[in-house]
Amino acid sequence: MKTLYIDCSMGAAGDMLTAALLELLEKEEREAFVTRLNSIGLHGIEYRLEPSEKCGITGSHMTVLVHGQEEDEDLHDHHHHNEEPHHEHGEPHEHEHSHEGHHHEHSSMEGIRHIVCDHLNISESVKKSVMDVYGIIARAESQVHGKPVTDIHFHEVGSMDAIADVTAMCLLMETLGVEKVLASPVHVGSGTVKCAHGILPVPAPATANILQDVPVYSGDIRGELCTPTGAALLKYFVSDFCPMPLMKVSRIGYGMGKKDFERANCVRVMLGSTPDKKDDVLELSFNLDDMTAEKIGFAMERLFEAGALDVYTVPIGMKKNRPGTLMRLLCKEADKEKIVQEIFHHTTTNGIRQARLERYVLNRKMETIETEWGPVRNKIVSGYGTERSKLEYEDLARIARETGMSILEIENKIKR
Repeated sequence: MKTLYIDCSMGAAGDMLTAALLELLEKEEREAFVTRLNSIGLHGIEYRLEPSEKCGITGSHMTVLVHGQEEDEDLHDHHHHNEEPHHEHGEPHEHEHSHEGHHHEHSSMEGIRHIVCDHLNISESVKKSVMDVYGIIARAESQVHGKPVTDIHFHEVGSMDAIADVTAMCLLMETLGVEKVLASPVHVGSGTVKCAHGILPVPAPATANILQDVPVYSGDIRGELCTPTGAALLKYFVSDFCPMPLMKVSRIGYGMGKKDFERANCVRVMLGSTPDKKDDVLELSFNLDDMTAEKIGFAMERLFEAGALDVYTVPIGMKKNRPGTLMRLLCKEADKEKIVQEIFHHTTTNGIRQARLERYVLNRKMETIETEWGPVRNKIVSGYGTERSKLEYEDLARIARETGMSILEIENKIKR
């Protein structure tokens, strides 16, 4: 399985993640990608990928210029010393302000949606990813400031810088075709930062909100190592935060920050392959000889709702030559107790057998295809040297009812 592993031992920021992923491309592809970024339609934005070195390690730094200027390092930096003023990507401000004599406008989520969805020359799936990531940031800021998402406004320069980072990252993920993203626990830094609202602890409140349910830690580095933008990108793309798994690495990239610390200030990414998916499941089975088909069907529905991965029945012969039903289901260990309760609650069995199994499964993902009849979901499975797809039946059936065509006709037209 094509896997990306992100080392967050020095935190994460949007520009550092972007630079690290760009390093996974060949030099010519890298240059072409930066050219592409500069032509997607982000007005006033210029991307510059530059070589960088930290503690003897060479990598890349991504500079984003907004109307020819990089946001002031004193007011915006991905890794801050605790005594420095802090202004983060997309940080909301309730009042307009000036900085170095320049008046900045504000952007709402609707304004950002207008920029991304109406003006950028990128695929619909990338647009969705960009808005989903920005939605994570907006919801965090909304909770921190006690305001509805619709009332959250972002500083114009900071929001454009963030849109640039998020768009680049989402576009790179599409280009690389990664199937699974893993990351280390996130080092958030320590100390305090100054922002428009005063002195705040590290991690900043929005970052802390985004990183809920993510393993994080604070080390001896004084400063903010993980930004809200970096946190949101990790939250959106990473499926598990864990030690590096068994992995055959093919490429490594280093995305450098601007600050210098006693440790290399970088995000390291590794692209390679991990063994195809295999996991442990429990098989629960029990016999039924006094339930109607309707009641068995209802019980199966309830077991699926409780978290069963699969439920099926087999006709069997039981004691005293009675016909009966064997019901079997697969579930995760974490769901077992709840499912056992549901079995006893909705069936007449007096006992349940348990077996621990290993199963091999294909990787699954869902994409949406735009058709003349509207969106149609397409289920794609891959792994173990195979890949296949299947159009969602419910979507095909809806179109068939609306048009009078057969499902086979619609399927053939979409595939063509």
